[in-house]
Amino acid sequence: MICASMEQMAAALPRAGALAGLDLGTKTIGVAVSDGLRRVASPLSTIRREKFTLDAAALLKIVAERDLKGIVLGLPFNMDGSEGPRCQSTRAFARNLERLTPLPIAFWDERLSTVAAERALLEADTSRKRRSEVIDHVAAGYILQGALDRLARLEVQ
Repeated sequence: MICASMEQMAAALPRAGALAGLDLGTKTIGVAVSDGLRRVASPLSTIRREKFTLDAAALLKIVAERDLKGIVLGLPFNMDGSEGPRCQSTRAFARNLERLTPLPIAFWDERLSTVAAERALLEADTSRKRRSEVIDHVAAGYILQGALDRLARLEVQ
């Protein structure tokens, strides 16, 4: 089920249970997961993209192993807020994934998530080689944390 908003996502989720955050790139998929109370996002791994069926199988394996309750996909808007080809491919990925899992799927604006992840890794004095290995799942962590913060604010209201 693809949710049109975080409010719809909140309504579709059980009260507790971890979520996955995805930073969908052309060559990799960064994966982050939350704790069961949905307070903290933690970078998990990066999946090398092959074809959709293999990518989806790798994701759904993580979902099953960790008993995840929902998926948040970073939506790469252009800086002016418009949707380009990468947004379209992300939405297509979500539609295809929706056919394979009953979990709610939501989108989160991922503008500048990779920039923020890169900055954090630079501040941590991470080597260039190590940054290239972890940047995607660290960016997924930023995406998921933004969505978790929004869900937490919805609970309070």
